[in-house]
Amino acid sequence: MSETTPPTPPDQPDLHPVMLEEEMRRSYLDYAMSVIVSRALPDARDGLKPVHRRILYAMQESGFTHDKAYRKSARIVGEVMGKYHPHGDSAIYDAMVRMAQPFSLRVPLIDGQGNFGSIDGDPPAAMRYTESRLSRAAMHMLADIDKDTVDFGPNYDEADVEPKVLPAAFPNLLVNGGSGIAVGMATNIPTHNAGEVIDATFAMIENPEITLDELMKIIPGPDFPTGGIILGRSGIRSAFETGRGGIPLRAKAAIEEIRKDRNAIIVSEIPYQVNKNTLIERIAELVRAKQVEGISDLRDESDRDGMRIVIELKRDATPEVVLNHLYRFTQLQTQFSVNMLALDQGRPRLMGLKDALAAFIAFREEVILRRSRFELNKARERAHLLVGLAIAVANIDEVIRVIRASPDAAVARTELMARAWPAGDIDALLALIDDLGNQVIGEPPNHTVHLTEAQARGILELRLARLTGLEREKIQAELTEVAERITELLEIIGSRPRRLEVMREELATVRAEIATPRMTSIVDAVADQDDESLIEPGQMVVTITRDGFIKRTPLDAFRQQVRGGRGRSAAGMRGDDVVTRSFNAHTHQWVLFFSSGGKAFREKVWRLPEAQPAAKGRALVNLLPDLGTDTVTTVLPLPQDEGLWDNLHLLFATASGGVRRNKLSDFGRVRSSGLIAMKLDEGDHLVGVATCREGDDVLLATRRGRCIRFPVTDDVVRVFAGRDSAGVRGIKLGAQDEVISLSVLSHVEATVHERATFLRGAAARRRAQGEDVDSSVEADADSEESGADDASEVSAERLEEMDHREELLLTVTDAGFGKRSSAYDYRVTGRGGQGITNIVLGGRKGTAVVGTLPVRPGTDVMLVTNVGRLIRISSDGVRITGRQATGVTLFRVSDGEHVTAVFPVAEAIAGLDEAAGEVPEDGVAEDGVAEDRAIGVDNPDGAGDADTDDDSLG
Repeated sequence: MSETTPPTPPDQPDLHPVMLEEEMRRSYLDYAMSVIVSRALPDARDGLKPVHRRILYAMQESGFTHDKAYRKSARIVGEVMGKYHPHGDSAIYDAMVRMAQPFSLRVPLIDGQGNFGSIDGDPPAAMRYTESRLSRAAMHMLADIDKDTVDFGPNYDEADVEPKVLPAAFPNLLVNGGSGIAVGMATNIPTHNAGEVIDATFAMIENPEITLDELMKIIPGPDFPTGGIILGRSGIRSAFETGRGGIPLRAKAAIEEIRKDRNAIIVSEIPYQVNKNTLIERIAELVRAKQVEGISDLRDESDRDGMRIVIELKRDATPEVVLNHLYRFTQLQTQFSVNMLALDQGRPRLMGLKDALAAFIAFREEVILRRSRFELNKARERAHLLVGLAIAVANIDEVIRVIRASPDAAVARTELMARAWPAGDIDALLALIDDLGNQVIGEPPNHTVHLTEAQARGILELRLARLTGLEREKIQAELTEVAERITELLEIIGSRPRRLEVMREELATVRAEIATPRMTSIVDAVADQDDESLIEPGQMVVTITRDGFIKRTPLDAFRQQVRGGRGRSAAGMRGDDVVTRSFNAHTHQWVLFFSSGGKAFREKVWRLPEAQPAAKGRALVNLLPDLGTDTVTTVLPLPQDEGLWDNLHLLFATASGGVRRNKLSDFGRVRSSGLIAMKLDEGDHLVGVATCREGDDVLLATRRGRCIRFPVTDDVVRVFAGRDSAGVRGIKLGAQDEVISLSVLSHVEATVHERATFLRGAAARRRAQGEDVDSSVEADADSEESGADDASEVSAERLEEMDHREELLLTVTDAGFGKRSSAYDYRVTGRGGQGITNIVLGGRKGTAVVGTLPVRPGTDVMLVTNVGRLIRISSDGVRITGRQATGVTLFRVSDGEHVTAVFPVAEAIAGLDEAAGEVPEDGVAEDGVAEDRAIGVDNPDGAGDADTDDDSLG
């Protein structure tokens, strides 16, 4: 280049030849640093870019605060552009608009009036039409900026000054996030909940060595202003730890029935920074291209009350599948790529959560220190003047004499300064302001003070009104107040713990004003297209008919009724089809299906077809194609935590009276085609499978009103190692009798006399409390005790213990009669006996038992008839009787109608929390045993007498 560049003329000494490569390199680096530092990246201290900082500062300087009237946005833009930001008005207005959008910032810093755009992507109105002012939160960003808390620098033309950073009273970088593209780097910081961020700041002030895990208990993850659902926590942890991470974000959608047999997907929240109009257009394109099938209509019903996108489905569409496709092919699910890059001490730095909080705490401490020094100087200056006034008031006669004797103010000022005045009782204050020029002469209390020029001027400007008694008292009071303030400020300046205490107090004040509830929920799910992550947890009633139709229905669809009512339809039937199985379970539970032939299948509840109470459901053979000609006789929800399976056992019961015990873990892996669960003799079938543990009791009830109770111990019912055994005999049955239900009860050691005494006392207590108790309870107690040898008195403590552990058994007949009886009325015997009477049958009371099950206070039960009617009643309203009683009417059946099944719902089945009305995630009770012990009891009619044999079944 030097060969082609002409020599510099002698009359142009400022021109020098340069290498093009060097000039390009230097200019590009200057440009890059200008973009990085002055345009694209936010400062870690206040979380703002220069343009945002200039807008806020200019609005405060112009008085456009939250307590003043709105001002035209064009005026604000002109003020910013003319004084501080040497760029176009559109860039300034766009930045201001974003700070006013509640769907862009978690805590908006601008309070806008007018059209500032929408989540649909609508542009804001022109700045001549909109009005703005600072929000309350922005005032905390600017508080104390006039107290030398931050550095100022010259503006672009050096005609004015602007702040290099705002004093920011809360961690705005984390609360409102930010995005920007610089040269060779970019930033993308998510928004967070203000209350959580401030709480985490509290925690880090208290313990600077706090771990990330402890911080994540306070800040579980980002909180976006548009809500949505974050899938999983691994991306959040990576972002908080390293500053980089991908966060899967999903829309909040629900499946609703909009009219009979027609469902719709209702989207109420969409991911952050997703354009709603563009999203709807994309869904429409997918439907037209038939890439997503099953959608019949699409409309936007959003209004001022919230977002509502309605995706109406075709009658035969599966909502979960359609929703899964929408998540996969549209922005109903997105990935927020976190890149927490910010300027720390003027340099770009990738920051984790702890780094961002530490940077804010260090900066805020510096602000408090600088503010305290500023206020200390102001307080000392004020105290300095007050000392002069106090001296003048104390020596007013002499002061007036000096002033009157002086020819002019200058001479008077000189004379006042030349004299030594008594200090009086202001010794402590003089010590506090001594470094401002006061010279203390002599020793207290007889020392004097020379006035400074400022004090002398103040005395000369003293109004006569200040000489009144009240004004003199005000001067003294202000002196005391200033002295206390100086002492406090000196403590803040000299003590870091005191500065941190001030920081906590100020953060608490800010939190009270800007904290709001979390909008974005976080679910513990993987970030892939797992169908189960689409399903909202909930309680379902699953119904199976005799002809093999199955469905699940939300439990809320069934309202509670009083006993004796007419009920409501449980399922729509075809011909003479009847409901034979119903059970209650959580949507995310595994369910074991046991066939009549002893085969086991496993499926998740949410995979079962969903339908309304009056719908017939879908064919079970489509769900379990390998079922063959068998029918499903028993189903059992399993604990979601498979770690509990090793400690639980499954107890099998067959219609012929056989029982067998296996480890639940033996059924941990069930192939799709099923596996052999129990070896059965020809003509036999399963009637119940329940979870149990060592020491529980088993109650087998038969169709003809007999029952037997025996313990689950190794010497009574051992744990079988395999699944190909027929088990052992549980009860001896009479001809044409069969087992119809299996219940697992808690074992309580009690003598005959103790049980009889408790039954009589409990009956009397319940009557006194207004409960319906039959006299047959005492009759059974007297009958039991007649053969007892021990008649000693039972202590009150023992009776209280028995009352705490009491269980009640509900027995229901096919005629709709039923009763509750205490489990203490059922004595524990050995396995294999013929049992005892469970309920008296005959006449209109019924000819067969359809179920016996334990119920707790507050348990609701459902009764189903052969014509598909169903009633839900509270078991608390059923009369308590003795074991050998007939019961009361629970369900009024019509001619030709009879009850076919009874089963518990909600609280009794899945461990529903009685206070909150919610089901635990794992579906397991506190003791680790699945509450749903045994479900699905319904068998063909049969009759016969009891047998007396007691031998093994093989």
